[in-house]
Amino acid sequence: MRTVATALGEVPIDQLGRTLTHEHLFINLMAERRGDGLLHDEELLIDELQVLADQGGQTIFDLTASELTVGATPDSDRDFTAAPGQTRNPRAVEGIQRISRATGVNVVLGAGRYRDPYLREEIVAELGVEGIAAEMIRDLTEGIPGTTARAGLIGEIGADKWYVSETEAALFRGAAAAHAATGAVVYTHAARWHVGLEQVELLVGAGVAPEKIVVGHVDTVPTADFAARVAATGAYVGIDTINTANPREVRRRIDQILELVRLGYLERILVAHDVCTVSQLAAYGGNGFGFVLGDFRTALIAAGLDAAEFEEIVVGNPRRLLS
Repeated sequence: MRTVATALGEVPIDQLGRTLTHEHLFINLMAERRGDGLLHDEELLIDELQVLADQGGQTIFDLTASELTVGATPDSDRDFTAAPGQTRNPRAVEGIQRISRATGVNVVLGAGRYRDPYLREEIVAELGVEGIAAEMIRDLTEGIPGTTARAGLIGEIGADKWYVSETEAALFRGAAAAHAATGAVVYTHAARWHVGLEQVELLVGAGVAPEKIVVGHVDTVPTADFAARVAATGAYVGIDTINTANPREVRRRIDQILELVRLGYLERILVAHDVCTVSQLAAYGGNGFGFVLGDFRTALIAAGLDAAEFEEIVVGNPRRLLS
């Protein structure tokens, strides 16, 4: 029986259930979001994730890259700086483990570094592609240093702009090498622009099978046929920033999903909120972790998606991705 590593140990892939494939628990985005870019209140996060559990949600992927875990808990060690070899804040992993136990939600942890401007060029240069790959392989096979957990996939690794920078390209090449060694899925950050296609080309060119790639944040790209172009590569399509109740934004994501289904790409759709700021939490007026399985599901079905198709997206597709 195939299993995947979660924060609390191995779980059979066919028991992951309803899965949101791009979320964050402890995360420090204050370099870009000074006002609300720090999620570090454990009790609040338990309450927020419990909403998902009460809806029948069973698993999330936590794709919080190394640099985003620095200072991501109130008790963070000042010596954890995402230096070479430091890949996830151990205090954050411990907090995730407590949240997982409290809610019963499986948390699959991502491995790897993030994107510009969070990347430090000198660290990437010191590590090189081989060192970047070695960090990922270690986290996936041996465990995350200072913790009892292993990562279950690679990501999110990304591009900050409409192209992959040379510094970011080293991450993608490292991820491809780590995939070759472990078979792990590679989940990317590709917001706003068409850079996701460049990412797929880079990864596939380095030997990653397209069905082991997820292009994240495809729903943030306004080009009408972009999601279909990503799906046509064989990669999975992340409709994974469903973190606003704005009617126009919700409608756009519904239309993207329906069009992908119409074109025969039902089995390539993944969904999530990408909760990463305080203002996105339900306690502060945001969608929290309960919108996708709640009001968004209701709206999708009212727009014409079959309930069984929705279950395929949140149960079948994540299982297929990890198999």
